[in-house]
Amino acid sequence: MMGYYLKLAARSLARNPGLTSLMVLAIALGIAVCVVTLTVHHGMSSNPIWWKNDRLYAVTVDAWDPERPANEKRPALPPPDLTWRDAEAITRSDTPQRAVRMFKGYGVLSAGDPASKARPEQVLARVTTADFFDMFEVPFRFGNGWKSAADTGPEPVIVLSEEMNEHFFGGADSVGKTIRWDDREYRVIGVLEHWHPAPKFYDVNNGAFDDPEEIYIPFGWTDKLELRSAGNTNCWKPEDIQSFADFLRSECVWLQVWVELPDAAARERMQSYLDNYVAGERRNGRFQRPNNNRLTKVDQWLADNDVVGNDSPMLVALAFAFFTVCLINTVGLLLAKFLGSAALTGVRRALGASRKQIFLQHLTEAGLLASLGAALGVVLAGAGLWGLRIMYASPREGLTGLMHVNAWSLVITVALAIGASLAAGLYPAWRVGRLAPAVYLKSQ
Repeated sequence: MMGYYLKLAARSLARNPGLTSLMVLAIALGIAVCVVTLTVHHGMSSNPIWWKNDRLYAVTVDAWDPERPANEKRPALPPPDLTWRDAEAITRSDTPQRAVRMFKGYGVLSAGDPASKARPEQVLARVTTADFFDMFEVPFRFGNGWKSAADTGPEPVIVLSEEMNEHFFGGADSVGKTIRWDDREYRVIGVLEHWHPAPKFYDVNNGAFDDPEEIYIPFGWTDKLELRSAGNTNCWKPEDIQSFADFLRSECVWLQVWVELPDAAARERMQSYLDNYVAGERRNGRFQRPNNNRLTKVDQWLADNDVVGNDSPMLVALAFAFFTVCLINTVGLLLAKFLGSAALTGVRRALGASRKQIFLQHLTEAGLLASLGAALGVVLAGAGLWGLRIMYASPREGLTGLMHVNAWSLVITVALAIGASLAAGLYPAWRVGRLAPAVYLKSQ
């Protein structure tokens, strides 16, 4: 019978192409608005490493100006970055399973082979310690990261992003080959798979939705090459900084520190280590602000740094309100359409069709209508997200990486289509099934 009902539904919709188009467009617009809003909300509010949320902690301490907080808008929070001396001391603890010191660098990457035709590229670098790759579960296509000995050496090794490996080596396995960053040669030991955590949780202070860096080099090169940060460097008091060594001893904050703690006991030990370290430094004249030493989980870290805001949920609510209005209009149009064809329904009833059969026939028509609306909604959602990509277009992926119809969005679309079918079709189908056929037969 379903095939017969579908045939009747198709004929019914074809009899009123204008009205059918209007209803399909109403459902499609509602679905498209919801999908676009949900896609952006999901990308901007999600935790890209949720499965390790109870193990990864951003480390912060408040060594800022005793007269004013580091964040005027949120004075309870310490600075998001650490000084060189604090980062070094904190990662010296043997409590974490893994610990990372890092910052964002900048330089020019060029081919190590003089015969190469690949043009030099200005790239961002992540200067980091060896645990970075295992701690954040960074995927590799070729090779792997370096060992901790490469940090203390330091060793001239480098890890390339998939894009840089494609640019300089045509996507081939480049492990063991040489490449130049600024005026020094490095040996490639690893190439990443495509990796784009959004938001970039491990360094939200330098662009939460920026692309990950294109290259990764050992942290030990920082003082050897006097590498300056390409990210935020904040200082709260005037200091006589005549050399890079003076800068490393200063109270300027510019390093990100993360630790991996496997259980609650490890977290308590790490918190005690932080408190004891700050207490010792306070006796030496530092840390004059109230004690504010924090180990912050990823989800709370994103919230504290306003990566997950309040505007996005409000927009989702408005999108669903718009979708509800579209459904109400569709209900009205469907009811008018079904009542307009009540004479045909009366004939079917007179020939022996039951109320249940009439209900199923019209519900099938509503379902077909909703399916057409869902299909058009996917197209409109894709167009909407494409428009947003154009508006936020940049040479790098950045925020535009969030704006595509993914599998999650398609599942939501199907769910919305089912809801649209039931909400827009149940009452009109039930209402037309309750009509007395004799009235319409007499009028013919």
